[in-house]
Amino acid sequence: MAARRAERFDLIDLVGMYRRLTDEQRAIRSIWPDTDGLDEPADITLETLLDTGSAVVVVGTIDGSVLGFLVAVEEPLLAPKTDRRIGVIRLIYTEHDARGVGVGAAMLSVVMSELEGRGIDLFDARVSPGHRMAKNFFEANGFKTRSITMHRSDEQAGPTDGVATEENQT
Repeated sequence: MAARRAERFDLIDLVGMYRRLTDEQRAIRSIWPDTDGLDEPADITLETLLDTGSAVVVVGTIDGSVLGFLVAVEEPLLAPKTDRRIGVIRLIYTEHDARGVGVGAAMLSVVMSELEGRGIDLFDARVSPGHRMAKNFFEANGFKTRSITMHRSDEQAGPTDGVATEENQT
C-alpha cells in the first residue's frame, strides 16, 4: 500500500468514494452531508480542493488501485494566536475491503508529513459519534478526544419538562 497527493485524473475515483462515504456517514448521523460533508456539487468542490494550496487531498492505493482518500485543510487558531494554524482532517475514507491493512495509515502519514513541513504541529480529525473504527484509527495514531459536538434537531425534540408553554399553562 502507498499514498500520494491526489491529481485531477483521480477526480472520478474521489467523487465515487465521497458518495460512498456520504452514504456510510448518513447511516450513522443523518445530518452529516449537510454539516460535515462537501458543498455540492461535490465534483466541483473536490476539484477546487485539489487546486487549493491550503488543502491537502491524498489517495491511498494498493497495487496502483485507488482505494481511499483523505482531505485535510489548514485553519487559523483564534486571536491572539491567528499566526498559528491547525491541520484538520476533514474527510477520510477507505473502501471496505481495504480497511485494516494500512491504507488509512499511509494516507495519514503523507498528510501529516506535508502539514508538518508547512510548520503545523497541531492536528484535529473529525469523527462521527458511533464510528468506532474511525475513532480507534485516530487514537492508534496519537489523536485524543478534545471536543464533542452536541446536536439537537427541533424535529427530534420532545416536550420540555418543567418549562411553561402556552399549551401547558391552560
